[in-house]
Amino acid sequence: MGTEGRVLLAWLRERTGEMTDLLGRLADAESPSLDPQAQRAARAILERELSELDLSVERLPGREYGDHLLATPPNRRDGEPSQLLLGHLDTVWPVGTLSKMPVRIGDGLIYGPGVFDMKGGLVQMIFALRALAEWGIEPSCPPVVLVNADEEIGSRDSRKHVERLARDAARVLVLEPSFGPAGKLKTARKGVGSFTLTVRGVASHAGLDPEGGVSAILEVSHQVQRLFALNDSDRGITVNVGTIDGGLRPNVIAPEAVARVEARVIYAEDAEWVEQQVRGLKAVAEGVSLEVEGGFGRPPLERTSRNRALWELACDAAAELELEIGEALVGGASDGNITSAFAATLDGLGAVGDGAHAEHEHVIVDRMPERAALLALLLATPPSERAM
Repeated sequence: MGTEGRVLLAWLRERTGEMTDLLGRLADAESPSLDPQAQRAARAILERELSELDLSVERLPGREYGDHLLATPPNRRDGEPSQLLLGHLDTVWPVGTLSKMPVRIGDGLIYGPGVFDMKGGLVQMIFALRALAEWGIEPSCPPVVLVNADEEIGSRDSRKHVERLARDAARVLVLEPSFGPAGKLKTARKGVGSFTLTVRGVASHAGLDPEGGVSAILEVSHQVQRLFALNDSDRGITVNVGTIDGGLRPNVIAPEAVARVEARVIYAEDAEWVEQQVRGLKAVAEGVSLEVEGGFGRPPLERTSRNRALWELACDAAAELELEIGEALVGGASDGNITSAFAATLDGLGAVGDGAHAEHEHVIVDRMPERAALLALLLATPPSERAM
C-alpha cells in the first residue's frame, strides 16, 4: 500500500465512529423528495459540515421542491476546471418512516431510511475531504459539491444546475450507492424514458348502440401488445406499460384510454429507436386517434472512452489501498446519466450495503472508511488526458 493511501485509510478508520454518528443523524433527519419543509434539518446538517471544510456554501432555491446545496472553494479561479462531487439529500421515505425503520446498528451494519441511498455516500464524501485537509493533500483540481433535493423524482428542478456544473468540470464523481455486496462501481446505467399514450375513440351506449361506438380500451389493448413486443433482452431494452386508465362506466363504449409506459435502454441509439417506435404507433381501428407524449429524460450512462479512463484511475487508487473493486451495469438511472454527456463520469462511489428503497436498507459500517479513502485518493489524482 502506498504511503498516501496508508495514512488516509488509517486516519479514516480511526473515525469510523464519527462517520456512523453523522450518518445516523442524517438518517434521523427525514428528507422525502416531496416534502421541502422536512428536508430542512438534513440540509442544515450538511451545510454545517461543508462549511467546516472551508467551502463557501450557498443554497440554490428550489421552485417546486426543496433547496439544493452548492459548495465551492473560496479561492477558486474563474474558468478553472473542477471535479464535481454529486449527491442528493432526498429519499423515497415519507416522514414517519422512522417509527417502523428506526436508525439502529447491529452486526456491523447501520440501518435506517436513506442510509444506503444515499446519505452514506454524503458522509463518505465529507470525510474524504476532511482526510485530505488533515494531511495537507491538495486535490488535483478544485472540488465542487452539489447536493440536490429532488434526484429521486428525476431532478426536475435541479437538472439545470447539474448540467451547468458538469459543463465546467474535468470529471464528475457520483456518490450514489455501490452495487452488490462487493461494492462494485457503476460504470454504466440504463437510460430511462417515460411516455403517455392517449387513445381517443367514440362513445356510445353499449346496449342500445354497440356498433355506433369505437372503444378506446379495445384499441389500447392492441397498442399494449405492440409496446411489449419492443422488449429485447439481448439488447438490454425493456419496455413496460405500467398503468392503464380509461372508460366511463360498463354500459358506455369507452371514448378514451390512457397508458403510461416506461422504457430503459443501454445505448443512446436504442433510445432513439424506441422513441421512434413508440411515436410511430398506428391505430388498428378506424375512428380512433393516438397521441404520444414524453421521451427519454435521462440518457444512458455509457462506457465511453473518457469514462473508461476515469474508471481506470479508480482502479489504480483501489490498488494502492489494496481494495478490490469491480464494475457493473445497472438498470436504474441517476444524475450521472446526465453528466456523462458533458464530462467524464464515474458512479457508485458511495456506500456499500443493500436495500435501496426497501425496509432492510443498510450500510456496512467497516466499508465506509475504505470508500472514503478511495474517493480521497481519486480526488488527489490528476485527471488523465483521455478522461477530459
